[in-house]
Amino acid sequence: MADAPTAREQWNIVVVVADTLRTAFLGAYGNDWIRTPALDRFASQSMRFTRAHAESLPTIPTRRTLHSGRRAFPFSDYRPVPWDNVYIPGWQPLSSEESTVAETLAGRGYHTGFFADVPHYFVPGMNFTRGFRQWEFVRGQSEDRYNATAAADPAQLSRYLGGEERIRAHLVNVQPRQPEETWPTARTFRSAVQFLEQNRGRSPFYLYVDSFTPHETWEAPLHYYDLYGSRDEREPLSITVPYGPLDQHPHIEARLPSIRANYAGLVTMVDTWFGRLLDTLDRLDLSASTLVIFLSDHGTNFADNPERITGKPANAMYPGTMSIPLMMRHPLGDGAGKVCDELVYTLDVPATILAASGADAADSIEGQNLLPLAEGAPGFQSREYLTCRYGNSLWYRDSKSWCFGDIGIEKSGLRRDLTLLNPRLFDLEDDPDCSRDIAATTADRISLAVKRILEDAAGQVAPYTRKRSTDAIGRPQFTREL
Repeated sequence: MADAPTAREQWNIVVVVADTLRTAFLGAYGNDWIRTPALDRFASQSMRFTRAHAESLPTIPTRRTLHSGRRAFPFSDYRPVPWDNVYIPGWQPLSSEESTVAETLAGRGYHTGFFADVPHYFVPGMNFTRGFRQWEFVRGQSEDRYNATAAADPAQLSRYLGGEERIRAHLVNVQPRQPEETWPTARTFRSAVQFLEQNRGRSPFYLYVDSFTPHETWEAPLHYYDLYGSRDEREPLSITVPYGPLDQHPHIEARLPSIRANYAGLVTMVDTWFGRLLDTLDRLDLSASTLVIFLSDHGTNFADNPERITGKPANAMYPGTMSIPLMMRHPLGDGAGKVCDELVYTLDVPATILAASGADAADSIEGQNLLPLAEGAPGFQSREYLTCRYGNSLWYRDSKSWCFGDIGIEKSGLRRDLTLLNPRLFDLEDDPDCSRDIAATTADRISLAVKRILEDAAGQVAPYTRKRSTDAIGRPQFTREL
């Protein structure tokens, strides 16, 4: 076996992100029926964070944080790119005025690699490949502008419910009838494995892997679906869900067992291929010299909240969406099997990466290094609270309160005061699952949440309203209410 590095040496670093992976669907976070043996084993070797959350949502704002180490919140400079397929505040490229984590590590002698099948990364102009000496866009997820939707087998369409164009894209891109090894998930992790094999003697290295699975579309290979669902209930397949209350979409309720089984199957699929990545680190004698971090960007909802919300609408920031898995395996085994209840952000992952590389990034990184928590050393400053923005909605939590609502501006003369519209607040001490909204009787807690959100936002948070017009290059235009 390779010798473990001393504390003064640069470690190899591997970061793996799984999009839309809920903590509630992992054995390490208390699920007693999901099959995730690789992640369970990894959790036993890692420090597991129980109060980890995204600092901004959804997909691209979170990735801006993970790649830059800076807060994307509060979206005060929203600038959409042309020819995108998502237009929402905060969904914009990495700033060309700021350095990236990968650039910093490359400057310190790291060989950097980036492998992802997340289509949104690679919209022209998004700028996420900066700093990576090796990178690959693994084609074929459902939202990828890849294969011709007109070529979808019309005989297969009746097997699905939902929008026809999304179904067609799923059929021609994912090609769910093909063997598992051809799916984008498998190819993404295989590319990451190849990176390790090619660069085993080229230390140090930084490997960033981003799996779109288990994001929609939710159809798992049959051998994974069979672990959790009945084939008699499998079809018609609902590969997505409406974003909103189930009561407004009653036809989805009967499909929920199939939807959950397919989602669970995709979680197990990610576990399988993540396990192969871990096995490769072991086989190449790299585990004892490599920091490994596993996390998600956000989760989703299957009507398991007071409003019976499905999907992840911005105005329903329940734990199903906001609580994320975060596990960190220290090269020296520090913190193995331990649980950490500190309030932590996705923002802390870049800070930890740079600390592991030995970089002095105090001026450019806004998160905190998590390594002292595993090492039992001073350095991490406990937070009183966290804040997040998603679209035109805001979220706040501390040790006692979980609060979210839509951005509102109260106008009084020249004053413009932030308020939360349709606020929901839950008492985490008496109601950790956020099942009883007590906003009507907790105005003081909501006021504290608004005050702290404003503090984090340097005094200014404003909603964006999309206009009907576009600019000269076709981008939707927005007005920002100040």
